[in-house]
Amino acid sequence: MTFQIPHPLLSPAHSGSGGGFKAPLSPGVGLGRGRRNKKINIVTLGCSKNTVDSEKLLHQIEAGGYSVVHDHGDYNANTVIINTCGFINDAKEESIDTIMRFIRASRSGSIKNLYVMGCLSERYMDALKSEIPEVSRYFGVNDINEILLELGIKPDKSPSNKRVLTGPGHYAYLKVSEGCDRSCAFCAIPGIRGKYISRPVEDLVSEADYLADRGVRELILIAQDLCYYGIDLYGKQMLCELVSELLKISSLEWIRFHYLYPANFPMDLIPLIRDNTRICSYIDIPIQHISDRILILMRRSHNGKETRQILQTLREEIPGAAIRTTLIAGHPGETYKEYRELRDFVSEFRFDRLGVFPYSHEEGTYSWENYRDNVSERAKGKRVSELMAIQQVISAELNAAKTGKIMKVIIDRKEGDFFSGRSEFDSPEVDQEILVRGEYKLNPGNFYNLLITEAREFDLYGRPL
Repeated sequence: MTFQIPHPLLSPAHSGSGGGFKAPLSPGVGLGRGRRNKKINIVTLGCSKNTVDSEKLLHQIEAGGYSVVHDHGDYNANTVIINTCGFINDAKEESIDTIMRFIRASRSGSIKNLYVMGCLSERYMDALKSEIPEVSRYFGVNDINEILLELGIKPDKSPSNKRVLTGPGHYAYLKVSEGCDRSCAFCAIPGIRGKYISRPVEDLVSEADYLADRGVRELILIAQDLCYYGIDLYGKQMLCELVSELLKISSLEWIRFHYLYPANFPMDLIPLIRDNTRICSYIDIPIQHISDRILILMRRSHNGKETRQILQTLREEIPGAAIRTTLIAGHPGETYKEYRELRDFVSEFRFDRLGVFPYSHEEGTYSWENYRDNVSERAKGKRVSELMAIQQVISAELNAAKTGKIMKVIIDRKEGDFFSGRSEFDSPEVDQEILVRGEYKLNPGNFYNLLITEAREFDLYGRPL
């Protein structure tokens, strides 16, 4: 497979140019006892599933006797491990930029070993070895044990739910499965991460208990497709049974879902969300498009009518729930008429939260093999901008209606003169925030009832009661 990342640092002139690194270590040799006290920096790129992988690796390395940090800007560590993303072109660019940044920093002499793991190296292992030989060693997505052996640490082969949390500490992600069995035309995930593998309920509950004991109050369940959870392991959908067990952990105040696929939506989840105040009324359901022909080209398992039906059911059965979706603009074959159908649907349905992405033509996907990328980058960009402009108006109107309301909010951090928090209708990093003036002396990680005093397009302002 050709390494299809347009990047000035991957030119023939760069290849083999040397970055001050020693030759790669032999597999399994490790860093040796004399380096046990040296610092290791793990840098995580991409999605929250990668974050979970890094957190589990952090724990095992720490248990092996090393000092470990998790910092994009720390160039003083003896060893750096970069956990990469390789999903779409922008993510690949970021991963390459980060690798090259640490290679340049190595010339000061502090960094002696640079390891690259994760989706990018899983997807482009041979090309990376050829194009960026300065990296000491590359690892795939399932090579954590090999990384530990490289560091001279004996892997703990028993199931481990222990992690070193890298976020604020009051929320954490619980990865319920690995991989995906869907065959969406545009998606590279099954080729990178493999088939869907559910984790046993008891393992997930054990990990959630571990997280709750360490102060986690918001648990975010994440998978490429939460709706599929359990089918491979138990022969049926088991998301509701899993959530019912998680609700027994009393210190978890919020449980949130990422991502619920539109097809085969577990309908028994609807009353569970509606009737439990500790489950966030937040439905992240990526529909990608509404045109029947484009959904067929995308190889999605739902059509426009089914999509409208499940969205309407969610809106009727869970009053007040925030419905979030993601869309792809400019998929191969998308005509202006089909784009207009999508645009009209966004205006009509009025999603509470919306993300729109230009189509990225990815090697190894069905679209790459079978379609021509025939929508221009200019047209893609214009369509994304138009959809987000519509959403900006919708969001401003929905937010304005919240002025004067009281909302339960968790405070994430203080930044400058304001505290930043979220309601149950907003997920960290991807959705809007509720801002509170710093004079109120709030504590990050705590919940407060806030009166919403002001609304903007993508933010709210409030004060504690």
